[in-house]
Amino acid sequence: MARHIIKKLFPGMEGMRGHRALAPLGPRLGSPDLWHLNRRSVAGAFAVGLFVAFLPLPMQMLIAAVIAILVRVNLPISVILVWISNPVTIPPIFYTAYSLGRKLLGEPARQFRVEFTWEWFSTELLTVWKPLLTGSLILGAAAGLAGYLLVRFLWWLNLVQRARARRYLRRMRERAARDAEHEGHKPGSARDRSNGKGSGKNH
Repeated sequence: MARHIIKKLFPGMEGMRGHRALAPLGPRLGSPDLWHLNRRSVAGAFAVGLFVAFLPLPMQMLIAAVIAILVRVNLPISVILVWISNPVTIPPIFYTAYSLGRKLLGEPARQFRVEFTWEWFSTELLTVWKPLLTGSLILGAAAGLAGYLLVRFLWWLNLVQRARARRYLRRMRERAARDAEHEGHKPGSARDRSNGKGSGKNH
């Protein structure tokens, strides 16, 4: 059941094999361990993908894939999750990371904006990279840990519910069997009547 849920959440998993951003990894993508859907692999993939998503670095998909290969977790989930950081979410993510890093490093407040221009990357980013990277690492680690623990818990909860459902069905079958056996031994039951008819014929 958990595997079916994961496949519904990540419908493009198989398509990641031929993604051009992962082309530098070549034959390493063929390892079966990178495509397993088990509790450890999926939870680890959430940790990797969410951590990398908060890093203010280019080629996040390739970075996530390399880490997934190194720690042997599900590669497509690791890669897909980095898209949490996109042109819409990057400004608030960067601002939150910068604010957190600035406070931890004791740097003075300054105006901070995010623009997807060469000028911003070559000037503004160079002046704020230290608090931005510090905050990003902390937020990424927190998000990765939260994702890992959440997946482990939900997977365990799914297993518990499936076990309870199996026990319930088994009890219902056992009860139905006992009821059928009890009905068969009641006086005047269909079984007794059929036995009686058979006895009468013998006499």
